[in-house]
Amino acid sequence: MVKVLAVTGYKSHELGIFDDKHIGIKYIKKVLEKRIISFVEEGLEWVLISGQLGVELWCGEVVINLKQQFPQLKLAVLTPFFNQEERWNDQKKDHYRFVLQQADYVDTITKRDYESPSQLKLKNQFIVEKSDALLVVFDEDKPGSPSYYITYAKARNEHSNYEIYYIYPDEIELAYRDELENW
Repeated sequence: MVKVLAVTGYKSHELGIFDDKHIGIKYIKKVLEKRIISFVEEGLEWVLISGQLGVELWCGEVVINLKQQFPQLKLAVLTPFFNQEERWNDQKKDHYRFVLQQADYVDTITKRDYESPSQLKLKNQFIVEKSDALLVVFDEDKPGSPSYYITYAKARNEHSNYEIYYIYPDEIELAYRDELENW
């Protein structure tokens, strides 16, 4: 049973999304919501993200909204280093802070400001170790940042029952088509 689910995926710029009003966000969130609900119905208690821009913050919003329907569901944000949002624009900082304020648990893994990429590697490893499974928005034809999480998740899977669940582009496309048909 998955009690703690780590969720990750592409950063918004990796998806070519540079505006919070981009239509694709709606469908990514729809698929995340559907998947998270199915985990909650099987006993999920915590969703764990690192707070990076894109899929992770959108997932944070989804969990915050789902808490009305499933009050037992909790959101944890474990940032890789202090001031992760330091170089982001004000709109992105506001979005980030909103998710952090609504989260049930927030902490920083390395307890210092950014020093090196090793902090990001440590974050990926730590989050995989602290979760029961990984849900990742991923396209095998476009590896990008989720690949780093997947590397640790696959290594953990080799000697435990750690599961990796994928959301592929066709599932997001299907959510879009379903809405068009039901419109």
